[in-house]
Amino acid sequence: MNQRNRFAKLLLPGAAAALFALATASAQPGKPPLSPPANTAVTINGHQIGIDYSAPSMRGRKIMGGLVPYGKVWRTGANSATKLTTDAALDIAGLKVPAGAYTLYTLPGESEWMLIVNKQTGQWGTVYDQAQDLGRVKMTSGHPSAPVEKMSIALTSDGENKGTLRIEWENTSVSVPFTVE
Repeated sequence: MNQRNRFAKLLLPGAAAALFALATASAQPGKPPLSPPANTAVTINGHQIGIDYSAPSMRGRKIMGGLVPYGKVWRTGANSATKLTTDAALDIAGLKVPAGAYTLYTLPGESEWMLIVNKQTGQWGTVYDQAQDLGRVKMTSGHPSAPVEKMSIALTSDGENKGTLRIEWENTSVSVPFTVE
């Protein structure tokens, strides 16, 4: 037990000491976080669209239908909520998204996924308030050519004012087109 955890155990009762130890475990000096911060960004017609997220790894675990259950809203990453920022209005597969900041969640399924754009921002990833949903859109499901160890989110330009948002992890690849308005 390190000095910080011994100190917490002396000052904090039972469960609080355990929570403190868990919270500080990933902040150990010299050790990289298990789900490091990541981001993706694209410029389309002079407009910036970006996504900040934490990228978990498989580490020998079953991901889809296991760690990430089907039929339940998923934070789409790890740690803090996944944040979409855009300085222009977007049309994501028919969903009108004004310029601003949003949280992205997904609703994974065995054959169909939904992307959820939520108006609440700055929260921990597991804090989901459906009343704050701007909307949901169907994603196209597929498979990467090889298993993807570390979850990734990518924004790509598809020419003119069009782009694609793609999420890949394990044996799953889901995407949705968007237009910069």
